[in-house]
Amino acid sequence: MPIYAVTGASGRLGRFAVLELLSRGVRASDVVAVVRTPGKAADLAERGVQVREGDYSRPSSLAVALADVDRLLLVSGSEPGRRVIHHTNVIEAARSTGTSRVVYTSMLNADDTTNPLAEEHQETERALRDAGIPFTLLRNGWYTENYTGQLGEYLRHGEILGAAGSGRISAATRRDYACAAVTALLQDEPGNRSYELGGPAFDLSELARVISEVTSTAVVYRDLPVEEYESSLRQAGLDRGSAEFVAALDVSIAHGDLATDSQDLARLLDRPATPLAEVVRTAAQRTTTH
Repeated sequence: MPIYAVTGASGRLGRFAVLELLSRGVRASDVVAVVRTPGKAADLAERGVQVREGDYSRPSSLAVALADVDRLLLVSGSEPGRRVIHHTNVIEAARSTGTSRVVYTSMLNADDTTNPLAEEHQETERALRDAGIPFTLLRNGWYTENYTGQLGEYLRHGEILGAAGSGRISAATRRDYACAAVTALLQDEPGNRSYELGGPAFDLSELARVISEVTSTAVVYRDLPVEEYESSLRQAGLDRGSAEFVAALDVSIAHGDLATDSQDLARLLDRPATPLAEVVRTAAQRTTTH
């Protein structure tokens, strides 16, 4: 049986992927959870998963962590500015240990986007091509939780602030992306593959409407000029660089960079992506119980 590894397995997306592998009948002993701090994956170890220490910044640890691994889900790192070197370390470790396929969580529309996060994903895709390992690119759109995670704030203020205009966002939940990633990881088809992944698109005005309907609390979207949005972010406590970065993400959305008509996600899931109203409802229940 193949050995499957998931990096970042103590994070939310990686953990969902490990649990999804188990739910599909992969033996726990054939699953490797690669984590920087093994103690954070103790519950996975208790289920029989191989928990191995692997730090993106320590190549020697990655070579040990990926020993005997056949297929690898490389969950992109969380440190902007260091992703390329971190991802390259993992790719080189996979190449040296004979991993037969790397599945990488990239960014939606990576070939043609103004999103400030895109360059590191583009460089990682290039590193995969240069390494010569068969690969699958999962070009994920935004997490719906990027917004529902701020639901309490939206409800308190009665508004969503942004500079995204009427730009549409093909978002999906982390769990949906993790389930799709596991399907790709389990596939036996040869060659390199690329998927553009996102759920049914919405703009921020539609998000506000859904929140209002689900919670019975009026919320509106207030679109601001970029400079005014940056100023509001700074007033909320962000430093100048962070405020400019967040505003640039909204400008990218306004350009259409996070929208897709692709049905790749639904095909990999073999079902529709989780509806936006359902995600908002779950977040609202969580908000009211905390």
